[in-house]
Amino acid sequence: GINAEYMGNVDHDIHKTKLDRQGNVLSVNKETRLGGETPAEVAEIKKAIQTIRDSNYCGSCYGAETFAGQCCNTCDEVRAAYRSKGWALSMHNSVEQCIRDKLQRQAKANTEEGCMVHGRLTVNKVQGNFHFAPGKAFQQSGNHIHDFLPFELEAFNVSHVINSLGFGVEFPGLVNPLDGRSKFVDEDTSGLYQYFIKVVPTIFEHRDSTVTRTNQYSVTEHFKQRKKDSDGPGIIPGVFFIYDLSPIMVHIKEVQRHRSTLQFITNLCSIVGGVFTVAGIFDRLWYNGWRSLSHKRSLGKAT
Repeated sequence: GINAEYMGNVDHDIHKTKLDRQGNVLSVNKETRLGGETPAEVAEIKKAIQTIRDSNYCGSCYGAETFAGQCCNTCDEVRAAYRSKGWALSMHNSVEQCIRDKLQRQAKANTEEGCMVHGRLTVNKVQGNFHFAPGKAFQQSGNHIHDFLPFELEAFNVSHVINSLGFGVEFPGLVNPLDGRSKFVDEDTSGLYQYFIKVVPTIFEHRDSTVTRTNQYSVTEHFKQRKKDSDGPGIIPGVFFIYDLSPIMVHIKEVQRHRSTLQFITNLCSIVGGVFTVAGIFDRLWYNGWRSLSHKRSLGKAT
């Protein structure tokens, strides 16, 4: 989302890999690119999710009704109606009840899985956010909407590990505060993690006078636990990265570290001269002390 408005067709190369509860890559797995559904598939999924929420829903039997007003509310009921007619059901992908049942099975299976997300995202240089939250995401009236099943809110585990997160090209000495950050919650706990990121435009000038234009950032974080017994949906659990650009730019210039031969010889002479000077001081102190002691002994005053 950018400036509280949903932006579609954002240029990205973000992929997701499924993991088990221990964080291992599932053996039967395929890396998928986010946002791969066609508009027709999105419309069918959205319609199926809406029917789950409707307590007065009466599904169509798709021409296999045995009496007027018969309802087929599940995929199995549609199949049974077709079998009673001696027909074969071969259009599962377009049957609303089958799509809904598939979504419910996937959502329940997903409670036992995690995922690893990696890639790059290109956005405009304005305030915005990117996030991980339950349900399917849609655009409606210019807003970003999440459609989710009721049990998904309680089952969505917001534990996460941030291996690396940056806003631009890396340069020597760059430290990203969120790299290696990990947060874990109990299985029966859900809530909202928010990372408020201040992005600072940065110019890094190398020793060879080449320039890298990139960004650094600072971050603060906040967690709000979801109350199970609250009325209504309450807060939507998830991990949100909310970023804003600083009006100040930082210019870093890399310092020349290696020295010329003349500088090396000069520094070496300075060191050698310093050693001889210190040695001369200690020699003089030792000589004067020894001479004073010898003089006292010669006068018979030494103890």
